[in-house]
Amino acid sequence: MHVTGTAPQPAPAPSEDLTAVVGDLRDTIGVADAHGTTSKHARRFGLPVATALVMGNIIGGGIFLLPASIAPYGWVSLIAFGVLTVGAIALALVFGRLAARDPRTGGPYVYTREAFGDFAGFLAAWAYWITTWVSNAALAVAAVGYLDVLIPVNDHKWSACLAALALQWLPALANFAGTRYVGAVQLVSTVLKFVPLLLVAVGGLFFFDPSRLGPFNTSGHSAIGAVSASAALLLFSYLGVESAAVSAGEVRDARRNVGRATVIGTAGAALVYLLGTLSVFGTVAHNRLVASTAPFSDAVNTMFGGSWGGTAVALAALVSMTGCLNGWTLLSAQTPYAAAQDGLFPAAFARRRRGVPTVGVGVTVVLSSLLTAYNYLSGSAKVFDVLVLVTTFTATVPYLLATAAQLFHLVSGRSVDRPRLVRDSVITATAAAFSVWLMAGAGYAAVYQGVLFLFVGILVYAVMAARRQRRPVEPAEAASRAR
Repeated sequence: MHVTGTAPQPAPAPSEDLTAVVGDLRDTIGVADAHGTTSKHARRFGLPVATALVMGNIIGGGIFLLPASIAPYGWVSLIAFGVLTVGAIALALVFGRLAARDPRTGGPYVYTREAFGDFAGFLAAWAYWITTWVSNAALAVAAVGYLDVLIPVNDHKWSACLAALALQWLPALANFAGTRYVGAVQLVSTVLKFVPLLLVAVGGLFFFDPSRLGPFNTSGHSAIGAVSASAALLLFSYLGVESAAVSAGEVRDARRNVGRATVIGTAGAALVYLLGTLSVFGTVAHNRLVASTAPFSDAVNTMFGGSWGGTAVALAALVSMTGCLNGWTLLSAQTPYAAAQDGLFPAAFARRRRGVPTVGVGVTVVLSSLLTAYNYLSGSAKVFDVLVLVTTFTATVPYLLATAAQLFHLVSGRSVDRPRLVRDSVITATAAAFSVWLMAGAGYAAVYQGVLFLFVGILVYAVMAARRQRRPVEPAEAASRAR
């Protein structure tokens, strides 16, 4: 998460460091300068690129394993896609309205801090940071499932754990080498990401067999309970809906384009997700899908016979998810970097080398590795599911805080568009109810781990707040606090 100051500074602002991230993302979607490289200061981009940024960030690596994760609930989980899309679009509209009011870079962090002060802003940044490195652990576990198609590693938890750790440290090393190498990895991985997804999403419909769907609800709970539980898992696939809002400072006419890009990108990603998951459900028998560690590979093997297609898909998915880890590692380092610039994170996180906040990268990969090892060695049968549910809880914290900021503005009557008051109120209420519903659907274990992470953050904030009071306050910082 990236935050700009509220007053001009003689030193480079955090938004200038965001240009390195945006530059890498521009490389990913084919937006480079005349020399084929990204300049230090990225140009502002319009609606098409902002939409591609949202869609590209939403469609990460988790989708490659999620069909198997939601299969135990039955095909009632497909309904969760529809409900989740409605909620995600409500969030997208809330982000759009907040960006229209405050088009600075930073997204939920900026909106929350501006409405409720430093502590709430810190919680939004802290929870979002947790989401990034916990999701890195989940992505590594998902990647191991496809690595197993190529090299058997899942036969023993130690080999699977070591493989997951290696998949996290390789992107970290690429980040230590500098943003130039991060962008190169992203370019290759993004192209390969869409190959298996589109192959299954479109081609799988021609091989669809309704008899393979299995029972409607196999969860043992009510249909509403099954939809809630599967939606909590599926939210992992929608992380990134806030991308245009986080990058608002880099979007031309942000007051208008952030909301439009967020809605269009979310809807486009939802379509790819729904078609891909539906095709997997209709091509892989239900009893086989429940136990699958590489559902897209199994779907292609069923479609074309043999194992060559599944092996090729596994290779493409593995490269894609490694690239996704590459990008999210940099993003997770930028979050504490921006907060450190505001004095809300330790100053060490603001250190950069070759355009990369190296301390943030190092801390992120260590924490992600420790969490991965803990979940493997603790004997959890569904490591990916546990990690995904933790990110569901931590991701909804900044989403809910941003929604609360919009509710605050609506109720207080500050900068409210009166003709749109009723519509904005309905959308905000929908987004708030959706966020609370997802927290409940994450389950006790995920909420327990997520709350522990948040409580540790409160201790960090206490130390940082005390340090800020002990040192002289700069005029620009005083003005920022006054906001």
